[in-house]
Amino acid sequence: MTARIVLLVTSPRLPAGLLTAAAWDVVRQHPVLTGADGELVTAVRQAGAEVTVVDGPATQPLLDAVATHGTVVWLAGPTGDEALARELGLRLARQPGLAEMELMYGSWDPPGARLLDAVAVLDRLASPGGDPWKRAQTHRSLAGYLLEESYEAYDAISADDTDALREELGDVLLQVVLHARLAEELPEDERWTIDDVAGGLVDKMIRRNPHVFAGAEVGSLEEITENWERIKRGEKARHSVLDGVALSQPALALAAQILDRAARRGVEVPLPLADAEPDAEARLGASLLAAVAAAREAGLDPEAALRRTTLTQAELIRQTEAPDPR
Repeated sequence: MTARIVLLVTSPRLPAGLLTAAAWDVVRQHPVLTGADGELVTAVRQAGAEVTVVDGPATQPLLDAVATHGTVVWLAGPTGDEALARELGLRLARQPGLAEMELMYGSWDPPGARLLDAVAVLDRLASPGGDPWKRAQTHRSLAGYLLEESYEAYDAISADDTDALREELGDVLLQVVLHARLAEELPEDERWTIDDVAGGLVDKMIRRNPHVFAGAEVGSLEEITENWERIKRGEKARHSVLDGVALSQPALALAAQILDRAARRGVEVPLPLADAEPDAEARLGASLLAAVAAAREAGLDPEAALRRTTLTQAELIRQTEAPDPR
């Protein structure tokens, strides 16, 4: 029988002991060596397997064990023990008769597993002994950062820069996870966690997409949108068509959304007349609102239109201004 060293790699993000059937078979049938005690080692021992903790370099103890037992298992640590795998691979390449090396995955990360790392890192930073700046923040003090990071993600989308978008979405995620961590410090009747945030999102997505999760039949994107809006109206007790509009968004986008909400619900209110306004600021505001209404009638996005023209003007300014003497 060929001598064999099985490098058993597991996900550190899953509960200890959650292994495949093949992994459980190999640890129960053969001696197991590992570099340090931990929850997984405890779980394997409780299942009746023999586990030896190696103190120091592990290559020679593994070779000694395989010479005695024929097959031996190395239970890799949370980082996968890549250095040991390389060292052992080089040794067996020089002396192939000693043993064969097999890599076995006893468990692996499901999609989204690194989100658990993000939660753990932010918990460490916002806990006693962590980062004083983060521990000093509140939901209100962080509000501006959430907007700033969202705008930077928007800029990456506008530039079609998917690499930058990935990074900026990470910064947005940081804000989400940090807000959730700070909420754990609220009074008991107010506190909530990142799991509450994620759980609420999951429930909402399932509830608002019955054509995916409940077998509801829809024939078009318009029907899906209308179904979403109908379900949303049923979820929230709102007294006005404008309830739920984000009032802190840029004024041009806010005007467009308010006019759109009113039109969709058939609420007709005449626009203010610029000439009838009492001062220059009010007259300008009325003129701008009229322009937004005209853009909506034409099927145009006034926020995007002004942004496009403004960025074009900014580029002309850069081309025209005197070069930096430095």
